Amino acid sequence: MRTVAVVGASLAGLSAARSLREQGYDGRLVLIGDEPHRPYDRPPLSKEFLAGEVDEHALALEAEGEDLAAVWELGARAVGLDTGSRGEHHVRLGDGRSVRAHGIVIATGAAARTLPGSGRLDGVHVLRTLEDARALREDLARGGRLVVVGGGLVGAEVASTAHRMGLDVTVLEAAPAPLAGPLGAEMGSLVSLLHGDHGVRLWCGVGVRSLVGTRRVEAVLLADGRRIDADTVLVGVGARPCTDWLAGSGLDLDDGVRCDAAGRTNVPGIVAVGDCAAWYEPAVGAYRRVEHWTGARERPATAVAALLSGGRATPEPPRPPYFWSDQYGIRIQFAGYAAEADSVAIEEGAADDRSFLAVYRSAGRPVAVLGLNQTRLFTRWRRRLTTGAARTAG
Repeated sequence: MRTVAVVGASLAGLSAARSLREQGYDGRLVLIGDEPHRPYDRPPLSKEFLAGEVDEHALALEAEGEDLAAVWELGARAVGLDTGSRGEHHVRLGDGRSVRAHGIVIATGAAARTLPGSGRLDGVHVLRTLEDARALREDLARGGRLVVVGGGLVGAEVASTAHRMGLDVTVLEAAPAPLAGPLGAEMGSLVSLLHGDHGVRLWCGVGVRSLVGTRRVEAVLLADGRRIDADTVLVGVGARPCTDWLAGSGLDLDDGVRCDAAGRTNVPGIVAVGDCAAWYEPAVGAYRRVEHWTGARERPATAVAALLSGGRATPEPPRPPYFWSDQYGIRIQFAGYAAEADSVAIEEGAADDRSFLAVYRSAGRPVAVLGLNQTRLFTRWRRRLTTGAARTAG
């Protein structure tokens, strides 16, 4: 390939660029990113960076002196993709320019969802980018009352950090239990007890009607009429894949860019990775977006191998999804597919101690594992899941 363009310059895009060079690609490489920054690490944004414990330099993903011999187009938003029948594609940029490439890696990530009308008030935040984290950190430094709308991973981590900073924190979750999606209702409820352990209020099964305030947010009005006073509000209600710019490209789009189990799209010469990519998961027989750091770090190597081989390679199946979260001094780790399980049981430790390992099973076969402060045992179980997934795919 004479030119490969990586659209998206965060972890998934950088991982793809590194994999291209590691796998022998020595042609022209262009990295396109809509943010003005070099690639940076996002997990610390809700923890150490938010608390002021690390600076922006510590977020850098590139090693000192690392040189990918790439052309960097930063602060350049991709607004369209023209796919060619002769293996030549054009990425259209917002400033009117176009980047021609023979291979494309789509890694445009996801954008934070918002609440209707939330953009009109100061003190209302989402957390996805470095700019988001800067603004939220400035407001949290004022102290006072923080209301977190959404009890998912980002919301829980911000609640934990804000509590450590001395703020009065309330977490609102519309579902009956936080983290019920990734962990299931039973384990999600157990993990969410961490909030109460530390004096953070958690209200579940309650929706938000509106945000109250004139210039700056003053309160959150709930669907049942109750009012919670707030000096700062974080909206953590999930993210949507950044695929609008691909409309009309001919790519198969459905809650992300649909790909096979190696990241190949339905258009030759184009693969997708990271939060915007919905890979086919043989273990569950469905397309899934994996919105976690490890997926963005590991899966690009598989997609790049498929891209460079012209679709002929049969890469190893991806490892089961994995994520971790640090909340209130507890390391939470999860791997696998909770939705595929018909049972879950704690097999080591105790829930009351907030240190346990739980195994999810389907017809007796392990399909997922959750660990709280059980890093060593969790690692062994994760390895077992990976081996089982490879055997199933084979």
